[in-house]
Amino acid sequence: MIMEERKPKILLAEDDTNLGMVLKNYLELNDYDVELCRDGILALAAFRREKFDICLLDIMMPNMDGFKLAEEIRDVDPDIPLFFLSAKTMKEDIIQGYKLGADDYISKPFDSELLLLKIKAILKRNQELNSKEEEQHEFQIGSYAFNSRLRTLAHNGDSHTLSPKENELLHMLCEHKNDLLPRELALKKIWGSDTYFNGRSMDVYIAKLRKYLKDDPNIEIVNIHGNGFRLVVKEL
Repeated sequence: MIMEERKPKILLAEDDTNLGMVLKNYLELNDYDVELCRDGILALAAFRREKFDICLLDIMMPNMDGFKLAEEIRDVDPDIPLFFLSAKTMKEDIIQGYKLGADDYISKPFDSELLLLKIKAILKRNQELNSKEEEQHEFQIGSYAFNSRLRTLAHNGDSHTLSPKENELLHMLCEHKNDLLPRELALKKIWGSDTYFNGRSMDVYIAKLRKYLKDDPNIEIVNIHGNGFRLVVKEL
């Protein structure tokens, strides 16, 4: 018996009945499983109840707006791909969307085919990140032990669990230890595109990794301005 391949599942939060149904039908015709919710509270309940691969969120919705919904979703899963679909085009709204961890902010009206291509690209990126089973996954970084498969960073008997993006970024730094990790390479591989907002997001993650590694003075993550980063580990 041949098992049917699981379709990627999309949470679509959209209170515009016509747009919601048109977009749901279009995505389903392109082999996605779509759950359409008319407001933020219903969407959050669905997210907590089921497993989704990506979330598409309108911002102006009754009961709970898209920004608040995104915060609640991020509390449950910090790394699920998340797009805002919104008629709000002011710079402040777009910046707020990216600060909440959006992978993209798409202004209405939008081209459905372009949205489909963006969805495919980000799901392919996540699939590639999750399929790395044959790579080296244990690294010694000075006095730290890093296991990228378990997402753990251990030091002096204490172990810290990294988020998926922290883990992937540290893994890439280890692969380029004492050499340059190009900024564009890391952005495209982990965030999916080399944009200003993704670059700002990566800088935040670099700062987190520096904090995690601060107890060994022989370790430094150096910013090579305009080019990328170096994980410098002094050999004793």
